[in-house]
Amino acid sequence: MTERKVAPYGSWKSPITSDLIVSETIGLGQIALDGRDVYWLEMRPAEGGRYVVVRRSPDGQTADVTPPPFNARTRVHEYGGGAFVVANGTLYFSNFTDQRIYRQDPGSEPRPITPEAALRYADGVIDRHRRRMICVREDHTDVGGEAVNALVSLDLDESDGGQVLVSGNDFYSSPRLSPDGSRLAWLTWNHPNMPWDGTELWVGEIRKDGSLGRTERVAGGIDESIFQPEWSPDGTLYFISDRTGWWNLYRWRDGRIEPLCEMEAEFGVPQWGFAMSTYAFESTHSIICTYTQQGSWHLASLDTATGELKVIETHYTLIGFLRAALGRVVFLAGSPTEPTSVVQLETSGLSPQGRSLAARELKVLRRSSELTIEPEYLSKPRAVEFPTEHGLTAHSFFYVPKNRDYVAPPAERPPLLVMRHGGPPSATSSALSLMIQYWTSRGIAVLDVNYGGSTGNGRAYRQRLQGQWGVVDVDDCVNGARYLVECGEVDGDRLAIRGGSAGGYTTLCVLTLRDAFKAGASYFGISDLEALATETHKFESRYLDRLIGPYPERRDLYRERSPINFIERLSCPVIFFQGLEDKIVLPNQAEMMVEALRAKGLPVAYVPFEGEQHGFRRAENIKRALDAELYFYAKIFAFELADPVDPVPIENL
Repeated sequence: MTERKVAPYGSWKSPITSDLIVSETIGLGQIALDGRDVYWLEMRPAEGGRYVVVRRSPDGQTADVTPPPFNARTRVHEYGGGAFVVANGTLYFSNFTDQRIYRQDPGSEPRPITPEAALRYADGVIDRHRRRMICVREDHTDVGGEAVNALVSLDLDESDGGQVLVSGNDFYSSPRLSPDGSRLAWLTWNHPNMPWDGTELWVGEIRKDGSLGRTERVAGGIDESIFQPEWSPDGTLYFISDRTGWWNLYRWRDGRIEPLCEMEAEFGVPQWGFAMSTYAFESTHSIICTYTQQGSWHLASLDTATGELKVIETHYTLIGFLRAALGRVVFLAGSPTEPTSVVQLETSGLSPQGRSLAARELKVLRRSSELTIEPEYLSKPRAVEFPTEHGLTAHSFFYVPKNRDYVAPPAERPPLLVMRHGGPPSATSSALSLMIQYWTSRGIAVLDVNYGGSTGNGRAYRQRLQGQWGVVDVDDCVNGARYLVECGEVDGDRLAIRGGSAGGYTTLCVLTLRDAFKAGASYFGISDLEALATETHKFESRYLDRLIGPYPERRDLYRERSPINFIERLSCPVIFFQGLEDKIVLPNQAEMMVEALRAKGLPVAYVPFEGEQHGFRRAENIKRALDAELYFYAKIFAFELADPVDPVPIENL
């Protein structure tokens, strides 16, 4: 074994470079099954962030379906999802550039079936009985007003934009047809709710002419979140509800709602995008599902007759986007040592006694990264619970620096980079993240915080943030870092915090309203809550009513929790990254903060990206941001980089 070199934390040479991350890594998304074919969505940074529908045939061959320059991505709710649907080999997808629906028959070029208009579509389902698609439509034709959402039907050959089936509420999602095509189920909600706050599940009868007849509300309300309605093969409606405080599975049968398996676990996730799925029917009486407890996801089979839940042992800790058909289930999954992948499980090979899983029954169809990294360079996450305000406990994953070639000088403690997910009601996981390993393999410890307000720990934990955004999340990030300092794990004089979107907001609040960190990085973060409340898109335009308070009635709270209003309290360097076409957090949010830091004479760097929106998708920009952030910390914390990176201008340094 080669003797390890002694070098300061932060200056270790790592094989996990930004070039490798962006050139060898793709994003994986929506999965669909069509006969024996498997389809999924790939986001490719090397192609400018283009989204491509890929098909895998039964013989194991994979091929791109959507040709360039088509980009299968919808902008409904701006976050999108549910951008394609496939039936009998014919693909229907939303094209990002014009937001029209295109039909692509096998062996043919895509052709539009919706008109050139300010209309967006998502979350489609094919109505085979009437040769149409039922989907969500978002109408932006009234330039001065709010977008109008509805459920519409589209002719599969050519459409005038869609015939409205259901309208009148602010939002719709998850249109799902019963197996015989006689009934339609869907979700709906209104401002100020987000779908994880409260939604309603409705069912309507479909008349012979395709319109809806009698409709009724099945479940849900202002304070009950419903997720993923699904019809079983025998025509029974199933769904996930958090009515007991946890997202559990239920069914609607003979006019009654029946719980299937009540437990303190989350079978659902926050519906940021469309076409999300955490369960699928293996048969009429068997569901393959996934649920999370203590930050890890588990795969299981659920007997719909007895309610018996049997765990299917896997090494995966992140599982989602389940689809099942013809004796198999396909899903996205990742583990602490493996990147997120499209995985197939042959359910016919499961033992009926114990539902045991043999390794041969799992097959990886596509990996998000083909990089092979020696385990000695990978830091495995450790679940850490730490005390926070009001006698409560918060959750996180802690990664120690790890590199087989290096060891730090005696008595030196590593710098700590605190991360927090966007959302706010999302969650971090323990699945392999090359972005995290980029830091740990260079000698920088990482704390990934699931602050109060995150999902995965029940509705009560999720609701800690109601009326307390900019308070609870800030306290949890600070207390997590302090806990590690007190335990002797990290250097209290070299604490940094980073975050994107809502995570960027918490980052800026921490740096402005607390005195615990020495540096920070904001990725398209929010600095002015008033600007966000008045300028953002429809989906989130009333989001802050629950997180902060109604606007403008509680304008005082918006001002109290906006970092831009307390710039005089900020006393540490910050680097900002911003997409100039971001419609969720407008560029002026970052630019106002940068100007304020310049005026105060604090070290500040600003890295804007032309053509990027909310979240970076182009390889060159992802690389630039990652290396620029590393360069920034090296200058602030005074450590030498093992490999040179392109410098970023730092003012006032």
